[in-house]
Amino acid sequence: MKIRWLRNLLPIGLALVATCSAGRADESPALKLVLRSRAAVEGDAGLYRIVEQSAEWEPARTAVVICDMWDQHHCRNAASRVAEMALRMNDVVGRLRQQGVLIIHCPSNTMKFYQDHPGRKLAQSAPQVKTNVLPQGWCSLDNQRESELPIDDSDGGCDSSPAEQQKFSAELKAMGRDPGNPWTRQIATIEIKEGDAITDDFQAFYLMKQRGITNVIVMGVHTNMCVLGRPFSIRQMVRQGQAVVLVRDLTDTMYNPSRAPYVSHFTGTDLVVEHIEKYWCPTITSDQLVGGNPFRFQADQRKRLVLILADDEYRTTHTVPEFAARYLGHDFQTERAVWEKHGAQSLSGLSTLDQADVVLMSLWRRTLPKQQLERMRRYVAAGKPLVAIRTSSHGLASRDGTAPPGHEQWPDFDREVLGGHYQGHHGNHGETPEKTTYIWVPQDRPSHPILHGVATSERSTPSWLYKMAPLAKQSQVLLMGRVGSRQPQEPVAWTNVSPAGGRVFYTSLGHPKEFEDQDFQRMLFNAVYWTAGLDVPRELPKPAP
Repeated sequence: MKIRWLRNLLPIGLALVATCSAGRADESPALKLVLRSRAAVEGDAGLYRIVEQSAEWEPARTAVVICDMWDQHHCRNAASRVAEMALRMNDVVGRLRQQGVLIIHCPSNTMKFYQDHPGRKLAQSAPQVKTNVLPQGWCSLDNQRESELPIDDSDGGCDSSPAEQQKFSAELKAMGRDPGNPWTRQIATIEIKEGDAITDDFQAFYLMKQRGITNVIVMGVHTNMCVLGRPFSIRQMVRQGQAVVLVRDLTDTMYNPSRAPYVSHFTGTDLVVEHIEKYWCPTITSDQLVGGNPFRFQADQRKRLVLILADDEYRTTHTVPEFAARYLGHDFQTERAVWEKHGAQSLSGLSTLDQADVVLMSLWRRTLPKQQLERMRRYVAAGKPLVAIRTSSHGLASRDGTAPPGHEQWPDFDREVLGGHYQGHHGNHGETPEKTTYIWVPQDRPSHPILHGVATSERSTPSWLYKMAPLAKQSQVLLMGRVGSRQPQEPVAWTNVSPAGGRVFYTSLGHPKEFEDQDFQRMLFNAVYWTAGLDVPRELPKPAP
């Protein structure tokens, strides 16, 4: 009788111990976080900008939710990525546990394995409380709050080849596992310590309320499925009024690149993370919690591409991201630095430039805050590659040569970096304007990789022809242009070498109609690869719809 009485007290005792521990954790230093979200750009419909905000979270008022990091998975590649990510995740969890953060392990559908575990009993001991909304076993897509997910996961999202999957399923059967549901517990790499909780349902929220926890750090798999939909995860916790963040480098997605938008698996994850940042909650990276660099899967060899966009005239805040989404998602991880609102003399998200491998820019007459322009100067001074289009030749200088207080300009950017000599444009406009004719010129020399797959026939365009001659001595002209049949001709596209040795490509093309031209798309695609030091693909990738 006494033994049964002690067993009944065990969950209560564990809860009291954990509560006392949480009280001691009040003395732990605050968690210093940089929360990244996405906000609509005022006056530029459909464009979102990165918003970064510093925050300090009390450890005692914070919980970590580890979502479905199972010991096995039905998809071979997914199982491999979980195993790779679990090492870093265990380090993060260990550090946060030491600081007094509550760790809640949530390996769904495996509670039988943990039925006698103190962590399981701890979660079960939390009393039910009144909730903001009715708890749900699964939180589906919320059409009132979010758009459709940006990836097609209707095939289940497994990115292993059919041959790999067939072999893997046979291995699971040989282990005595159901190939469709092979998980039995959380992966052992992630340690479960005294004071941690274990659950796979809404008990996680009841436990948080019992402890006075209002902050939730979510990590685990998979962003497009369980990380959003489980009762202990993002959609449900946000609806209950918790402050939620996703650790965006400690997650993965069930996405098969053979489905739309036909990008790399890792780009698929980035797209879902961006969706979460737009509609649900901010994200952080694990280095904010344990130092070092953000985690990256070994198989993720993509170059980091930053789009710097602020153009009043040619809508490149839309045409360039659409181009990048259609063609560059296989080999590039893309971020955007765009104006804070339409016409603003400041860029949002430019901190991404510090980790960039290549930049594609389209700016018009911007005078940036000193710190932002210095960041751009550092990028160029590091000898990193650059692709620039249209108004970027005069993108970092005002028309009258002045800058607002605290802002600076770079009037020699065109000559110093691009190798150009912008002096306005030819007068191909008026009541009956003559169209500019572009000529693909290097028939008399070995073809440049940037012109691979590009037709060499002449064509006309509505763009005004820029006066760009003479170019820097080291520039190599790829394309010339004239107004109708008139002379002189002007260079329209060329390569250059920056003062620090970085590869540079510039074209004065960039009109929205030109983004509909397959040869222009191919040239710009080639230029991004060439400047980044990658082999130019023989074919354009299958475009996203």
